[in-house]
Amino acid sequence: MKRVLGAISLLALAACDPAIPDSGTGVGFGDYDQYQTDRAQRDAALEGRPLPAAPRVESVTIINDETTAAAAAAGGAPVPPASADRPLDVIATAESALSDAPAVPRNTAGISDEQNFDAVAERESIESDAARIARNREQYQVIQPTALPTRSSSGPNVVEYALSTTNSVGQSVYRRSAFSTEAKFLRNCAQYASADQAQLDFLARGGPQRDRQGLDPDGDGFACGWDPAPYRLVRQ
Repeated sequence: MKRVLGAISLLALAACDPAIPDSGTGVGFGDYDQYQTDRAQRDAALEGRPLPAAPRVESVTIINDETTAAAAAAGGAPVPPASADRPLDVIATAESALSDAPAVPRNTAGISDEQNFDAVAERESIESDAARIARNREQYQVIQPTALPTRSSSGPNVVEYALSTTNSVGQSVYRRSAFSTEAKFLRNCAQYASADQAQLDFLARGGPQRDRQGLDPDGDGFACGWDPAPYRLVRQ
C-alpha cells in the first residue's frame, strides 16, 4: 500500500512541474530576433505573466538626396519612400551638404599669411619682388666704425697689465720679503670679493714691484691667484 501511495505522489509532482525549455537553441542556432521573442514568451509562461505584444513597426520615410529634402522642408510634394530605384546614400548626401555649406568667417586680422603660397601668389609676382628688393637696397646704410672711447679712469687696468706680462702663474719675477707668509696671504686675500679686485688694489698700491699686504708671496706679479691667461687668449 505504501508503495502505491508513493508512486501516486511522484506522478502528481511530475504533472505540476513545468516543461524545461531546450537550452540547445538560441543564439548561434537561428535568427536572433526570433530567439529573443521565444525567450520572452517562455519567461512569461514560466512566471505566469501575459505574453508580451509583438513590436509594432511604423513606416519611416527616408530622405536620401538634397532635392527631396528641400522639397519636404518647403512643404512641397510628399517624399517617396526608399526603393530599389532610389538607393540609400546617406553618406554622400551628408558630404554634399557639408561641401555646399557657406564658409565660416574667421577673424584673421593681424595674422600674417606669408606661409600661404596661394595667398602670396595672388598679390605678388616676380616684378613686385624685384621692386621690393630694389627699395630695400636703397634703404641700406653702411655705418663706418669709429675710434674706441678712451677710459676716463686714471687707475690701473688689469687688461693692459695682463697683456704686458709674459710669465706664467707661479713663476717668480719679483723679490718678496720673508714676512710675506701664507697666513698673511690668506687673511688679506679674504677681504676681496674677486681676484680681479685684489689685482686692481695690488697694482694701485705699488705692485708688482712692492707688496706690503702680502698678496703676491711667490713674486709672480699676480695677487691672490689672479690669472692673466683669459685676457691673453682674447688677444690671440
